[in-house]
Amino acid sequence: MSKGKKEGISRTQLMGLLFVTAISVAGIVFLAISLSKPDPLPFPGPPEHAPGPFSFLNQNGELVTEKSVEGKVTVVEYFFTTCPGICKVMNKNLELVYTAFKNSREVCILSHTVDPLHDSVNVLHEYSERLQVQSPVWQFLTGDKEKLYKAARIDYLLAVEDPPTEIENDFIHTEYVALLDKERRIRGFYNATDLKMVRKLIDDIRKLLEE
Repeated sequence: MSKGKKEGISRTQLMGLLFVTAISVAGIVFLAISLSKPDPLPFPGPPEHAPGPFSFLNQNGELVTEKSVEGKVTVVEYFFTTCPGICKVMNKNLELVYTAFKNSREVCILSHTVDPLHDSVNVLHEYSERLQVQSPVWQFLTGDKEKLYKAARIDYLLAVEDPPTEIENDFIHTEYVALLDKERRIRGFYNATDLKMVRKLIDDIRKLLEE
């Protein structure tokens, strides 16, 4: 009797030990998965904000719309080709983004001109040739000034100042770019003149590609 009782107690203890071990292993696995999974990027801006449709011409004279970037992670920039200051720094840094994803079909840079009167399709084509970058990964866009500026302010939230009464007097100049996910939701803003921020932009693009 006492021997059987001892065996019964030993078996119970063994089952308890196995249970505790299984729970511990499961906890470690869950923790490892949680730590390896990157934190999701935030959704800055007003709740439920989503950029609307657009229609511009790129450096090759091709029509680019929201359908052209459907299912892609997109970087949105505003610049002009004759800019003597920050635009040169911005686009030099964005070349790092282009180089990192130039073979990807899921990443696109959309650089909108703020000076469409000067930055025609031909001018943008020559500009892209100098940078040695190509569409569809890097698209330089021109079109109607009012629509370009509306997209900057309303869709991409890249300009906060109120526009002047006359569109001819309006001018947007910002060092910030916006990052949009595959569903065209804004997921971040980055100072493209800051190399550290551009490297973070590249890391965040990779995060969105994994979502």
